[in-house]
Amino acid sequence: MGDARKLLTDAVLVAATTMVAAGAALAGAGQALAVPDVVDRPYRDAKGLIERTGARAVVATRTGNGADDMNCLVTNAWEAAVRRPDSRGRLMENREVMVALNCNGALAGPGSAGNSALSPAGRDAKSAMD
Repeated sequence: MGDARKLLTDAVLVAATTMVAAGAALAGAGQALAVPDVVDRPYRDAKGLIERTGARAVVATRTGNGADDMNCLVTNAWEAAVRRPDSRGRLMENREVMVALNCNGALAGPGSAGNSALSPAGRDAKSAMD
């Protein structure tokens, strides 16, 4: 009878420890960051919108070199997948929004990337220049 009682006590102790550990893991998970809709906006405007939510904009990828970063168009934005540790080694809440930029110029030219004059965006840019 003593062995059965010890086994039962050990089983209850293991179950309680597992529940406490699971609860601590869930309590440590922060609320997901809501990424604002910044696609098709200039990076200057997108960065301001992201910072107003309390997050930090991080350029993850850049295509082209025809425009200054602040004038590039944001083609995608997403929450950073990695939670970084603080000075004590604890994982912090993620406050970074990754953005993909299209820095091509409005219209391609000799030596500069941009939209084709035959594309809708290129036609619009060309007619605005004329």
